Amino acid sequence: MRFDDLLRISFRQVIRQRRRNLGVALAIAIGTAGLVVVITMGQDVKENINKDLELIGGATRIKLYFENLEKYSIVIPQCFWYSTRKALREIPAVDSVSLTAFMPWKKIYAKDGRKITARKLLATDEFYWGANGLAPVQGRLYGSKEVAGREKVCVLGEELARKIFGHEKAVGQLVYLEKNYYRVIGVLGGANIFQRSNYIFIPITTAEDRIARFNGATHVYVRCHTWDDVEGVAAAIPGVVKKNQPAPGLKVEVPWAILKQVKGTAWWIEFFVLLAVSATLVLGGLGIWNIMMAGVRSRTREIGLKKAIGARDKDIMEQFLTEALCLSLVPALFGIILSRGVVEVLASLFNIHLDEDLFLLCVGMGILFAVILGIGAGLSPSIRASRMEVISALRFE
Repeated sequence: MRFDDLLRISFRQVIRQRRRNLGVALAIAIGTAGLVVVITMGQDVKENINKDLELIGGATRIKLYFENLEKYSIVIPQCFWYSTRKALREIPAVDSVSLTAFMPWKKIYAKDGRKITARKLLATDEFYWGANGLAPVQGRLYGSKEVAGREKVCVLGEELARKIFGHEKAVGQLVYLEKNYYRVIGVLGGANIFQRSNYIFIPITTAEDRIARFNGATHVYVRCHTWDDVEGVAAAIPGVVKKNQPAPGLKVEVPWAILKQVKGTAWWIEFFVLLAVSATLVLGGLGIWNIMMAGVRSRTREIGLKKAIGARDKDIMEQFLTEALCLSLVPALFGIILSRGVVEVLASLFNIHLDEDLFLLCVGMGILFAVILGIGAGLSPSIRASRMEVISALRFE
C-alpha cells in the first residue's frame, strides 16, 4: 500500500471514531501545549516574578554595609565609592546596584511652618527604586536626570506625606529641609513600602552638596536577575569591593531564610506543573493504547478479510501503527497552535520578548514526543493485530 493511501485511510478511521477519541485528543493537545509553554516561558516568567513580587524581590536583594569599624580603629565613617558600584554592576547576573546613605531623624518644615519629623532621610541614586522593587502612588520617582543635575527634589513616603499635607495632593508642593526648599515630585507607597512610609528621599548628589555631615553612601543594594543567581553573586561581591576600595568590616547580608523558602516553593510549583503536564501526556498515551486495543477487538473480522485477500502481517501492523500516530500527532499539532496563543498572551502580560528559536525548539520537542507517544502506545495493539490467524479472525463474531 502506498504511504499516502495508508495515511488517508488511517486519518479517516480516526475521524470516524472521533467521539471515542475526543477525550484522548484533548489530553494530548493540552499536555503538548503545557509542555511547550512551560519550557518556552519558564525562565522569562521567573525573571519577571522576581521583579514584580516583593517576597521574591526581597530574596534576590543583597545588602552591603560596614560594621564594627571601632575594631579597625576607623574614626571617619566608611563609605562606598562610585567606582565600586560600577564594578559591582559588571558581575554576571546582577540586575541593578544602588548607593544609599541613611541619615536618621530629620526635621521637615511644611509650607505652613509646622515641624514634621521624618524617621529617616535617605539619599539615593536613581537605581534605588529598581533594586528595592518600589513604585510611586503619586507622581514619579527621580531618575538619572535629577541625580546628574543635583536637583532639589524629593520623594516622600506615603505616611510622611499625609502628616505634612493631610489630604492635599503632595506632588508639586515644597518642603523645607536643612536650609533648602525641595519640590515633591512623588509619593512612595504600595504593599512593599514597610517602614519607608515615614522616610524622605533625595538624590545622593544633592545630599553631597546640601546636607551637613553627609559622609557618603553607607549602604549598597545589589539585586540579582533571579533567585538562582543570588549565591554566586554573594560569593563574588567581597572580592570585587576589596579590589576597588578599602573594605574593613564589610558585611554582605543575604536573606538566606527567605531565599530558601522561595526556592523551595518555586521548585514544588515547577515540579507539580511538569508532573501535571507529564501525567496528562501519559494518560493520553494510555488512552491511545486502550482505543487501539478496543479497535483491534472490534475489527477482528476486518483484519481476517484483509489477510484473506492478501494483506501481509506488515501491512496490518503499518495500518494500526499509522492510526495510533494520527491519534497522537493531530492533537499535538492543535496543542502547538494553542500554545502559540498562550505564549503570545503571557509575553504581552509580562512584557517579555518571545524567543522564537526556543519556541521552535519546543515545537520540535512536542512533535517528537507525540511521535514517541503514538508509536509506544500503538505498537502492542499493532503487533497483536498483525499476528492474528486468518481462520480465527474470519470466524470471530
